[in-house]
Amino acid sequence: MSLRVAGICARSINIPCRAIPRLGFPGRTSFPSSFGGTRLFHQQSSKFPRVKTRAIQPARRSIQTQRFQAFAPPTPESLGKAAPPKQYRRTIKWGRRLFYISTVAGILYLLDTQFYASSITRSLRTFGLGVVVAIDYKLNFRPHPWLGGEIEDLHRRNAERLFNLLHQNGGLYLKIGQAIAMQSAVLPPEFQKMFARMFDDAPQNEWSEVEKVIREDFGKSPEEVFGISFINEPGKGVMEKKARASASVAQVHWAKLADGREVAIKVQKSEIARQVGWDLWAFRVVMKVYTSWFDLPLYSLVPYITERLMLETDFINEADNSEKMAELVNSEPRLRGRVYIPKIYRDLSSKRIMTAEWIEGVRLWDKEALSAPWMGGYGHGSPGADGTPLSTPAVISDNGNGLLKPERNEWKGRSGKGGLGLSLKQVMTTMVDLFSAQMFLWGLVHCDPHPGNIFIRRKPNGQAELVLIDHGLYVSMSPKFRHEYCQFWKAIMTFDNDTLSEITSAWGVKAPDLFASATLMRPYEGGDSSTRNRITADLKGQTPAERHYEVQERMRQGIRDILSEEENFPRELLFIGRNMRIVQGNNQFLGSPVNRIKMTGSWASRSLVDSKDLSFSQRFVNGWRHLLFRVVLLSSDLVFYTSKVRQWLGWGLGMEDDIERQMRFIAKDQFGVELQHGVFDG
Repeated sequence: MSLRVAGICARSINIPCRAIPRLGFPGRTSFPSSFGGTRLFHQQSSKFPRVKTRAIQPARRSIQTQRFQAFAPPTPESLGKAAPPKQYRRTIKWGRRLFYISTVAGILYLLDTQFYASSITRSLRTFGLGVVVAIDYKLNFRPHPWLGGEIEDLHRRNAERLFNLLHQNGGLYLKIGQAIAMQSAVLPPEFQKMFARMFDDAPQNEWSEVEKVIREDFGKSPEEVFGISFINEPGKGVMEKKARASASVAQVHWAKLADGREVAIKVQKSEIARQVGWDLWAFRVVMKVYTSWFDLPLYSLVPYITERLMLETDFINEADNSEKMAELVNSEPRLRGRVYIPKIYRDLSSKRIMTAEWIEGVRLWDKEALSAPWMGGYGHGSPGADGTPLSTPAVISDNGNGLLKPERNEWKGRSGKGGLGLSLKQVMTTMVDLFSAQMFLWGLVHCDPHPGNIFIRRKPNGQAELVLIDHGLYVSMSPKFRHEYCQFWKAIMTFDNDTLSEITSAWGVKAPDLFASATLMRPYEGGDSSTRNRITADLKGQTPAERHYEVQERMRQGIRDILSEEENFPRELLFIGRNMRIVQGNNQFLGSPVNRIKMTGSWASRSLVDSKDLSFSQRFVNGWRHLLFRVVLLSSDLVFYTSKVRQWLGWGLGMEDDIERQMRFIAKDQFGVELQHGVFDG
């Protein structure tokens, strides 16, 4: 027997019935129900004759066909009605939308990075974080937060979020972070610890960016503007392409001009001009939202803050402040020869570039170098401190790290362990005198006197000289406000609560004793303690978490009371308080060598005698009162020298630390708040 299928011939092939596949014949096909079954299949098509079958013996199972007929495709009628193709319209629609959105977002991102220095991206990042922080506080600022933990955990995670945002955005955001760090007295300790690191150097821009700013401001190359050469051409100066210092807004390069002068060229970072408008706008929007959401009258302070920060990016304004301060210092006999302001070279300066005299000195934070023995020789001082120009070699070569300036360390001796040999008390006395004169006598206040902006030099006579740089952030006080501030300090020192209440009420402040404590940065013991009693009343029987929450809620209400008459609140106090906090931190860092509070109060009283804005009769009356005031101040010396004795005996670290310990004790014992002032730990 044989089987022909689709032209293939098979002879005597035994095929089990179960192995016969369905070959596509139309009609019904049936298969055997058992191995030896006799039924094969039936086809009912009219085109094919019925195939006769016979019983197949179990011993020999095979199929015989009479003849081959080609297969025919099924008729359309037998296939049924065709289904319409699936369109996937919704998927295509959303895919198209996603493509358009991605394309537009990509174009905006490229435009933002190329033309706006990522300002829009940074603003969106700020808004996003602001919403997250606001929601977190709304949900979890309660005795028992919804997300678990305690209020300290809430502060810690949001401090970390804000710290990362400020560092990631850079620019003016770093300035805001430094301002936050300096207000540690009113911040939770979690924020204090995080923002103590805000004084680290900011990353510096590449030389190509520096050259771009110089060309844009002067229309010339750096070689043409400063008369320098990068290949040591005869008769020309040199300049370092690597910055000596880098801050949030600008970086400083050393250069030697063709005439031999060594200068510090301060170049604003190229992205700042494009970012500053967006940054300040984002700051205003966030503060507006927070003012409404948390019911705190903060937004009224924003315009003044943004105005000050905007002026800090204008180097012409900085040059004006620097020259004005140099004039004031030279006109004051008590400061002349003790304070030095570097010269500004106007012909080499612009709005984004400022060229000033290069200063060789020791930073204030190098306490060991300030007090180590002087090995520079008798009758000699620090390089440049004697008024003579710095001497530099005729040929300057690269030392291998991109720096060209010669190192002048001869005064450190052969061992390199020498210092300026100065008294820390003398250094700190000069600093307190300078900033007290700015506040009480002149009304022009440098508001960024952190250790990086202060150099100390040794004069040939062995006295200390303080060099103040970075004059961008200043506030100007009106004569009326300056006199009120002098009287405010005298009232604090003499416990004159009537005058204290009168002045603070005129400023719109309804908590004079609390405001006095914030000004002194120590507990004010001369008031009636009404504010403290209002905040701490009825807290007995509550858990620490409940006390902590309740006190912070009442302090927030206190802030609303203080700023309730926001139109009367002097905006200058925001930055003056910053100045005083930094000066206090500097004194504390050096071991509290001076009685800062007594010196500040004495300057406040004496300035009412020396002020040229007052009449002769007023100055005469103030002179008599000043003599009485000096007698009263003798009592503060008792506190100061008691702290000194304890410090010498190893029982304390000085007056500033004793004051801070009192503040911490009162805050923790009565307010349930732990204070930490480690501003310079970073």
